[in-house]
Amino acid sequence: MSFFDLDSKILELSEKAMEECKTQFQEIERIQEYNQNKMLKAFQTCGVSESHFADSTGYGYSDRGREVLDEVYATAFGAEDAIVRQSFQSGTHALTVALFGMLRPGDTMLSVVGIPYDTIRSVIGIEGNYSGSLKDFDIHYDEVPLKDNEVDYDTLVEKLKSKPKMAYIQRSRGYSLRRALTIADIKKIAEIVKRESPETIVMVDNCYGEFVEELEPTQVGADIMAGSLIKNAGGGIAPTGGYIAGRKDLVEICSYRLTTPGTGRELGATISTKREMFLGAFNSPHITGEAMKTAVFASTLFTLMGYGVSPTMNEKRGDIVQAILLENEENLIAFCEGIQAGSPVDSYVTPVPDDLPGYDSKVIMAAGTFTLGSSIELSADAPLREPFAVWMQGSFNFHCGKTGVLIAADRILKKNK
Repeated sequence: MSFFDLDSKILELSEKAMEECKTQFQEIERIQEYNQNKMLKAFQTCGVSESHFADSTGYGYSDRGREVLDEVYATAFGAEDAIVRQSFQSGTHALTVALFGMLRPGDTMLSVVGIPYDTIRSVIGIEGNYSGSLKDFDIHYDEVPLKDNEVDYDTLVEKLKSKPKMAYIQRSRGYSLRRALTIADIKKIAEIVKRESPETIVMVDNCYGEFVEELEPTQVGADIMAGSLIKNAGGGIAPTGGYIAGRKDLVEICSYRLTTPGTGRELGATISTKREMFLGAFNSPHITGEAMKTAVFASTLFTLMGYGVSPTMNEKRGDIVQAILLENEENLIAFCEGIQAGSPVDSYVTPVPDDLPGYDSKVIMAAGTFTLGSSIELSADAPLREPFAVWMQGSFNFHCGKTGVLIAADRILKKNK
């Protein structure tokens, strides 16, 4: 660690944390290897060839590479079908296309895990006053409030009596301290939904959750899921994009909202990104494992430093996100400054809290990433409000992720001397 001027106490705690992480790392590496081989088999089963990396133009008809990329993701996810496109601008965009694809006027969307995170709220129409929300099209919203930060299964059963069109599951926590849902949680929810209201569509926002476990939501009862390619599923290499995967009939109607009714998935040129999207898919299980190890290390290190963390080192994880409760605004800012300083890009930049639309307090973000907004690369963000928690995620590889975490810890230690 001679490249960085870290306090000797931080280095001692790092060694202790590494020793305590060994068992967790072994389990992460087991899942990482399983998912990497699963992805390798998907590439082989789908017959990926160098010719599939070529661009298409115009309407994009007969784009075999685009079709094979869809097949690769569907196979890896254990889904009947998938659409994977660079034209999805974000995970929220992919989710929005899916929601508008499947929901019709008069339908009800039931959020199973409390209120969704901020960007989806404006899509639904429960926050902000933006034209074109689900509410504008007479699509109704209901939710199952959390009970002690857990899914309230009794209330879920009660809400399902009204036979909502969709049960919507947000896997990750957003800016909250509830735990991320595991595959076992999603399976239990799906089983309850299908028992109480068999026609209700089970949809999962899978952002931050891909390849964290051996199975995906579409393998345990979810009808459809969506996510981003600048998170886990793009492997840190895809420059943009998102996916929708699940039941073939549902993916098809979503494709009509992506382009136009009648053309659906057959339309859409893929320009200058196909090789990166294939390579990102192939790398996604590996980089997810590296991000998981970085999160576990951070959880262990900051526990040793006396801070609250969620999840704890030994807790079952449903996504790559690590929350750390830093007690005050100064520590929060110092942490984000450290993450930025430990990044390969824009390491000389100092993140500053600022107002952002949709938030009732200033927000600080650290992300020295190769891809703008990528959260499979080491990054952190937090609203400046109690309990002064920061949400950290990602890392291209564990070694650099560990260094970034140590620099952040060092900044806090020196701030409090």
